[in-house]
Amino acid sequence: MSFPLLTTTAALPAVGAVVTAAVPAARRLAAKYTALAFSLGTLVLAIVALVRFDPHGDRYQLTESHTWVKSFGLHYDLGVDGIAVVMVALTAVLIPFVMLAGWHDADPLEGPVPDSGSAAGPNRPLPSARKPLDWRPTQGFFALILLVEAMVVLSFEATDVFLFYIFFEAMLIPMYFLIGGFGDRAHASGEEEAARQRSYAAVKFLLYNLVGGLIMLAAVIGLYAATADQLGTGTFSLQEILTARAAGHLDLSTTTERWLFLGFFFAFAVKAPLWPLHTWLPNAMGESTAPIAVLITAVVDKVGTFAMLRFCLQLFPDASKWATPVILVLAVISIIYGALLAVGQRDIKRLIAYASVSHFGFIILGIFAMTSQGQSGATLYMVNHGISTAALMLVAGFLITRRGSRLIDDFGGVQKVAPVLAGTFMVGGLATLSLPGLAPFVSEFLVLVGTFSRHPVLGIVATLGIVLAALYVLVLYQRTMTGPVKAGIEGMADLKARELLVVAPLIALLLFLGVYPKPVADIVNPSVQHTLSDVHKTDPKPALEAKK
Repeated sequence: MSFPLLTTTAALPAVGAVVTAAVPAARRLAAKYTALAFSLGTLVLAIVALVRFDPHGDRYQLTESHTWVKSFGLHYDLGVDGIAVVMVALTAVLIPFVMLAGWHDADPLEGPVPDSGSAAGPNRPLPSARKPLDWRPTQGFFALILLVEAMVVLSFEATDVFLFYIFFEAMLIPMYFLIGGFGDRAHASGEEEAARQRSYAAVKFLLYNLVGGLIMLAAVIGLYAATADQLGTGTFSLQEILTARAAGHLDLSTTTERWLFLGFFFAFAVKAPLWPLHTWLPNAMGESTAPIAVLITAVVDKVGTFAMLRFCLQLFPDASKWATPVILVLAVISIIYGALLAVGQRDIKRLIAYASVSHFGFIILGIFAMTSQGQSGATLYMVNHGISTAALMLVAGFLITRRGSRLIDDFGGVQKVAPVLAGTFMVGGLATLSLPGLAPFVSEFLVLVGTFSRHPVLGIVATLGIVLAALYVLVLYQRTMTGPVKAGIEGMADLKARELLVVAPLIALLLFLGVYPKPVADIVNPSVQHTLSDVHKTDPKPALEAKK
């Protein structure tokens, strides 16, 4: 029996969560290093899976299959294709940086938390100060992050629909506590208002995603009933369903397939998030600490777009093509709407949140363009957006912690007192606007090329998002980093060694994947071709070739 690599990759952070939570309350530093060690161990296993994966081999590799509940057709089925193995690697790469960036976010230090509109000064405590909080232990904070990692990894690995659903929903619980219990405590109206806003954001996040999950559950049960009706025995196994359909033993009616598709897609569109189901994201990211905001948008939300590729397109190919026109329009609206709202934001974290809504619009546009360039670009976009958003948001978090404010108007002239911080903030911002030479440019270019080849009007409108991205990023940099040094900025410290350890590797990845995306593209492209064949789509021929 081969080594269960995928199970171990997901189980290690889960075990780490238990071990970290069990560390005695007084040994906070030991808890941090324990959690970090488990996250690094998970990264090693993810790299091993990436190395062992053969892009030209079987579609699903490193597979594990065990009967779970035979009478209900439940299986513990794991397997990764090129897209899944890359997403597992992205998750494993980002979690250690999230932990290092949030190293002191749950420390119960003495002293009141200043209002976000106030500046630290001789008579004020440092913005990073905390009141003693026995209910928010360091151990719990890091254990919850590891728990989220375990559930996200299993979601990427699961090839049983019901197994996927369990972890797709279960990850909401630790995220709820991370947002509500460990969120941003600075607010212009004081700490009491900050607590209220955190609670509101956490509940909104949970309710939106639970509603989507409940609708998906109905669709999952419907899929089981449909397979039981036609195959004699119900199943949730993705590979069994695809095999039965290819052999002609499973043929869903048009109406049934469309309803089931809508149930799955709705849940994934909430998670993604796609306009108009996006409204929970700005609240959740705005009221979270910067590392948890990265966990939301760079890790958890990627499960939604990944699931569109794995489940919507593979299980319901005809319904996916039927819904494509509407989904493409919604994706373009997300691109423009998110960018426009980002331009008008006064809060740094909410600006980045609305920018993410715009970027997820590009990802969904690439998925449903139904071209190899579009879907390859969408997959690369998931990776590159995770890295670029992590870089920008984490540097923004360091900036906000120093000033004690999220408001753009409270900053100015930072580059004169903290040039390294300002420089890394600029690189993160330029990656967000997809500057050539940085990783997101390649993916955004492929998405637009793939969209334009089949839907030229939507491709042209979507390019407006690039122009607006340049506007909100450059205006943000100009207002916070340039100009005269504002009051409260004079003594701002530059990035420290731990913070540089977080930011430097992310910037290195942005540069490397910006000039040489081939390693990732070579892994995902065969899986993209498999997905296109599932929906019976081929790339459109160029107009000149078609005329010949």
